[in-house]
Parts: sequence; structure tokens; C-alpha cells
Amino acid sequence: MTSHQSHSSNKSRFRLFFFIFLLFSFTMQAQTNPGPDAATRHWFDSARFGMFIHWGVSSVLGQGEWVMNNRNIQVHEYNRLLRIFNPIYFDAQKWVSTAKNAGMQYITLITRHHDGFSLWDTKQSDWKITNTPYGKDIVKQIADECHRQGMKLFFYYSLLDWYRSDYQYETGRTGKGTGRTAKSDWSSYINFMKAQLTELLTNYGPVAGIWFDGHWDQLDNDHDKGQQSKVDWHYDEIYGLIHRLQPNCMIGNNHHLTPLPGEDFQMFEKDLPGENTTGFGGASISALPLETCETINDSWGFNISDRKYKSPRALIHYLVRAAGNGANFLLNIGPLPNGEIQPEFTERLDTMGKWLNQYGPTIYGTRRGFIRPQPWGAVTEKDNKVYIHLLEAADEKLFLKVPYKIRTVKTYGGLQPVKFQALPDNYLMIDLKDLPRQEFDTVLELTI
Repeated sequence: MTSHQSHSSNKSRFRLFFFIFLLFSFTMQAQTNPGPDAATRHWFDSARFGMFIHWGVSSVLGQGEWVMNNRNIQVHEYNRLLRIFNPIYFDAQKWVSTAKNAGMQYITLITRHHDGFSLWDTKQSDWKITNTPYGKDIVKQIADECHRQGMKLFFYYSLLDWYRSDYQYETGRTGKGTGRTAKSDWSSYINFMKAQLTELLTNYGPVAGIWFDGHWDQLDNDHDKGQQSKVDWHYDEIYGLIHRLQPNCMIGNNHHLTPLPGEDFQMFEKDLPGENTTGFGGASISALPLETCETINDSWGFNISDRKYKSPRALIHYLVRAAGNGANFLLNIGPLPNGEIQPEFTERLDTMGKWLNQYGPTIYGTRRGFIRPQPWGAVTEKDNKVYIHLLEAADEKLFLKVPYKIRTVKTYGGLQPVKFQALPDNYLMIDLKDLPRQEFDTVLELTI
């Protein structure tokens, strides 16, 4: 063999070795960072009710969390809020207790929204809560209180940024009027996000999940190109980092698309799974655990003039229909800039909590019904029980095609027998004529 042949052979062997090494590394990484275990996924898929909290420096202006973008406030102007935001009435114990008394099983807290403001003492930016007159780490206070009260905690984290210049704002769809002129630096921004996520996942105890938002800012939305992102979000690195630091941390991404590799649950914004009343919904429903989020009025962040509060009846109905779809309901509050939760929110949450004290077993831990929610109501199932939730006025008789053999039909709680008849082709007729109706939801319990 000539020296040239020997060199070529060594080179080939090196390439083969390097390829095998990479394959082994990727395989080991997949094995060591497989994502949440079955128990964690089951818990999330059983929780059914959580609290979303949109709050930060934007609340000072009282026009929602999109105010920086909507009013084209420039970075140097928006920065003045740093000396104004002073939530002296913030009380983590009250916030977490409010969620707990409402029957909520977890909290999803905004740690950093699209305006880039961080609610913790991050070392990666001066644009943070500890540089306000208030000066305290909000994330730490809520995390500590959640751990004390046994409440699971998710962190919302914005992928897009209207404040930083290294974010690729040139191709973004929002934040065009915030006065940035320096050329962006995408690798710097990705490293910034990874450093912040590392802080959140190492300094605040167990984190149940990360709730990403903002992917849609970089979508083409071109009929020819489809829904392709204009940037590489480095999700393989980011998701791998999360599962490496906290293996049981659930990952979700509000991109309004089919879930991407590495994501652990699928979310739907202001829509029940499969529906599209917003114009950006309608994504196909995956086999992952599901979650839908909605507001109590029409705003996510504090909006002083938004009086369109949903009634307790409407919110309970949404919770039931979400459960009927096999989804969790993440219900949002937008606290006041002083740190208080406005009474319109607490009153509704209190009513929902009282209702769940009685009817919680028909919601928590249930699976989606054998039929999707209907105009008259929804169906949830658990073990050998099927729960028929009669939300709206129905005819004197309810006809359903049921894939089970029904032994008994009774009212839930009162267990008053209800007349029913098995019909051909697996149809069931339930006689509702003399059935006493409840204020929010009349629940029938079927034993199969």
C-alpha cells in the first residue's frame, strides 16, 4: 500500500469513526433526555384547570401586554417604565391561594413577555424587575409559594422581543415601531435565551413546564412557502437544554401549528381543540396532552377599559367543554400594576372553585368523551363512569349513540334515578322531562 493509499484509508476510517461517534452521541442524548416520564404526562393530562398570569411592566399603561407594539412605543421611551413599575401590594401567597381556591392545579406565570421585561433577577439583562423601585424577584416569590402550597408551576417565556436589538426584528412581523436601528445578531439572541432559560431551570426549584410563545412572529405565511419559519429557532438545542436541566419539565409552544419534535403538550389559544374562531386556530389535534387558554374579559394583560367580563356560567361551560375534548383549561388573569388581582377576576374564580368542590370528580382525571362536545353540552369519562354534562336547554329526550352497555343512569351527587332506554344500533334514550336542572350544569352519571 502506498503512503497516499494509507492516508486515504486512515481518512476514511476517521470519517467512519466520527460518524459512529456522532450517531452514538445523538442516541445517548435521546436516551438520557427523553422528556417527561409517564407519571408527569399523566398528571398534566389529568389536571384540567390552571391559572395563566399575564403581568409585568406593561400593566402600568393599562392597555394590555401588547401596548408597546400597538402604540409603537420606542425602546428608550418604554424604558422609562422601569422607574414607575412598583407593585407594592403584590402578595405571592394571595395569588397562589386564589388559584388553589379556584380549583386550579397549576400556574403558568409570565416570566418574560414580548416587551422583553424579565420578572426575575436575571444576570443576562438590566431590563428586569430587580431594577425597578420594587426591587424584588417576583419569580422567586411565586416559585417559593407554589412549592409551599403544593402548586405546580409553569414558566411562560417569549421567543420574540420588541426591546432587544439582537433579536432578528428585521424579518419579524411585529415590533416594527420600537425604534431599533442596530443590525440584529441571531446567534447572540439564541445564546441569551439559553442563558435565561438556564437561570429559570436551575434557580427556582422544580419547574413543571415551559410555555413558549412568539414563534409565529417569524413565519412566512406565504401561500407558496406555507408556514415555514424565516429563522432557525435552534429548538433541538433549546428543548434538549430544558430536558437536560429538568427531565420532567413539559414543553409546549404556542406556534398554532402541529407540534414539533421535542414538544410534550399541544396548546390552543382562545379556541377549543380543532376549532378556529380566532383565524389562527384549526391545527390538527395531536396525540399529546392538550391545553386551551382563554381570558376572563377580552384582554390578557391589565386593560383598564375592558369591561367584557365573561360570566361564571360561560367560564364553567368552557371548562366543561375543554374537558369534554380531553384538554386542560388555562384561564388567564391580568393583575393590576400595583400587584392586586382585580375583584372581577376573584369573584368569578371563587364561583368556579365552589362549583368544582362539588363537581370536580366529573372534570379532574377524566378523559375526553365518546362524542365531541355538542350544542347541548359535553361528555367526560373516568373508569367505569360516563358523565353527561347538560349545559344548555335540551329536548325532553336525549338520544346518543353510546359505545358501551349502560347499567344505570342517575343524577350526579343526588343519585336520583333517571329513566333511560337502550335502543337498536347502540343508541340510548335518556328521559329528561322531569329532570331538575342545576344553575350551571346538570350532570348525569352513567355506570357502564
